[in-house]
Amino acid sequence: MTTIIITTMTMSTTMLDDFLIRATLAGLGVALAAAPLGCFVVWRRMAYFGDATAHAAVLGVALSLALSTSIFAGVLVVSLIMALVVSGLSGRTLAMDTMLGVLSHSALALGLVAVSFLQGVRIDLMAYLFGDILAVGRGDLVVIWGGALLVLAMTMLRWQALLTATLNPDLAYAGGLNPKAEQLVLTLSLAIVVAVAIKVVGVLLIAAMLIIPAAGARPLSRTPEGMAVKAAIIGAVSAVLGLQASALYDTPAGPSIVCVAAAIFALSQGVASLRPS
Repeated sequence: MTTIIITTMTMSTTMLDDFLIRATLAGLGVALAAAPLGCFVVWRRMAYFGDATAHAAVLGVALSLALSTSIFAGVLVVSLIMALVVSGLSGRTLAMDTMLGVLSHSALALGLVAVSFLQGVRIDLMAYLFGDILAVGRGDLVVIWGGALLVLAMTMLRWQALLTATLNPDLAYAGGLNPKAEQLVLTLSLAIVVAVAIKVVGVLLIAAMLIIPAAGARPLSRTPEGMAVKAAIIGAVSAVLGLQASALYDTPAGPSIVCVAAAIFALSQGVASLRPS
């Protein structure tokens, strides 16, 4: 029995030595974390919200490198701050899409400028903008899957409350729920997803992995729960097929994953258009 356990552990360790297997596991972890959250982003029409939070991650990378701290911690803190700022400013003088556009691009520009001031630090900016999933290590896998499981646990525990607050805030108030508190749960979850996904698909493509699988699942689903499950499946299939296409055609891995997700989205829209009204 001991020999079998040792052999199994050895095989698992050997499998993780393959960078493609590590990349696939990373892609699956991000898809699992982003799927249910992406559904709420679609339902709440918060696409720009995801962009603003993701773009702030570059500033988090710069601060992490300047302070010699964990990239994950720096990105998480800055993304959370941006998400909280956006939530706090919603409903103020400017239209929501205008405010999000200003914050999103300003955060990205500020982050890029901050990176340029770093002295004596080598940084592959393209890897943070578009992801470097093929460079994911074992430690990265722990962070990605730890974040994914945390987001899933938060979403599942608050699923009904989040759904009610999203679909009908007045009904949520009547039921004793606080929609602002539920939005805070979404905000925290979004910051975690951004922090774990930056290594996989990069700042510029995180919002795509949040929105496209959920949007592709929407016309194929009859219930919110079904949409979340289908979004996870679409995200997982996109990660696997995108990596295979990247290896076969020597294309960038992150963008290839998003391209596959976009193709599945187009297919789902075509299927939906063929259904009788």
